[in-house]
Parts: sequence; C-alpha cells; structure tokens
Amino acid sequence: MKRNTWQRQAVRDALSTSGGFVSAQELHAGLREGGSPIGLATVYRALSDLASEGEADSLHGNDGESLYRACSTEGHHHHLICSNCGTTVEIEADAVETWAKSTAEAHGFTQPRHVVDIFGLCPRCSAEAAVAHSA
Repeated sequence: MKRNTWQRQAVRDALSTSGGFVSAQELHAGLREGGSPIGLATVYRALSDLASEGEADSLHGNDGESLYRACSTEGHHHHLICSNCGTTVEIEADAVETWAKSTAEAHGFTQPRHVVDIFGLCPRCSAEAAVAHSA
C-alpha cells in the first residue's frame, strides 16, 4: 500500500463525494475549482492506485475513457451500467468467476484476473426510450 499523501487523500475525498463514475479530468477540475493546486498527472496516479488497491471502481466508458468512483463493495465485483444516464449496479457473477478460472487453468494460466462490465439501458431510460420511440 502506498503512503497516504495529502494529494491522495484529496482525490479519495473528492471521489467519495462525486456521486458516481467520473473521469480523472472531471475530478481534477472539481479539485482545482475548490482551490487545490493538485496536478492532473497526480490525480491520474492516485486514481490508478486507489483502483488497484480496491478503494475505487474503475471502468471504461463507451468512448474508452477510464471512469472512477469510490468503491462501495470490498473485493472483486462486476457492474451493470446504463449507457444513457450512468446508473451503475454492482452484481454477483459467480458463473463468470468459474468460467474465468477454468478457462485459465485449461490453458495453463495461473492467477487469472478479469473485468466484466455490462452496458445497457436501466429501467428508467428503457421506459423513456420506449415512450420516445412510440411517439
């Protein structure tokens, strides 16, 4: 674990109040607006460290940009993500865990890691899309 610098704590605090997934640039802009002298590269490093240590969730948005949020679940987990509004639900995926482990073993791999994020429309956005489509 890396030592806790003021910069790292500032990123952790900002992430915990962000209310959802944010990019490093958005987080940096918010910190700067609040008067912090923190640099963008430092924000990127801190977010990467927090994600690798399990304190932050990280995923790639539709445009490929990395997005982060304060982690609400300890340990490895997966997400359902609304590609319209960004609503995110943490899900269990035991079948994926079993498949990843057995696939790695079948090919002689050890210490398998994986990322599974499922994108779609949440119930609210699905309903809004259905209403807009029928109009």
